[in-house]
Amino acid sequence: MTDSSISKPLLGWREWVGLPDLNIQKLKAKVDTGARTSAIHAFALDPYKKYHQDWIMFAIHPEQDNIDLIIECHAPIKDRRIVSDSGGHKQRRYVIETQLQLGQTLITAEMTLTNRDSMVFRMLLGRTAINHKYLIAPSESYLLGEPT
Repeated sequence: MTDSSISKPLLGWREWVGLPDLNIQKLKAKVDTGARTSAIHAFALDPYKKYHQDWIMFAIHPEQDNIDLIIECHAPIKDRRIVSDSGGHKQRRYVIETQLQLGQTLITAEMTLTNRDSMVFRMLLGRTAINHKYLIAPSESYLLGEPT
């Protein structure tokens, strides 16, 4: 272990994440070093123009197993990209950039929007969001606590 890695905080294989720009206080995210970009569960996607800029409205169920709670989110569109899922299926997704709160730390990260209804976690935390900032403890969970 290097001296620089000793000072890095640890992430478990799943962590609580806050998304303050999207008015989401907390949701469970799976840390996925195999995913380049983070992904968030989104449905009812509706792109629109706001002040000559491309924006997107989308809805999210932030709690696992609770489809009654719906949060409507709005964000500028950063890009549209072809993304391969874990099964190798390619999908064209909207990309937004937003702040993520991990414990007491705020970071800015790109996030793709995709329907994750059939997945256990509403969000994947990809490696570019955590790159060089954290060490992963794959046998641990929720090491940073809930966002405050």
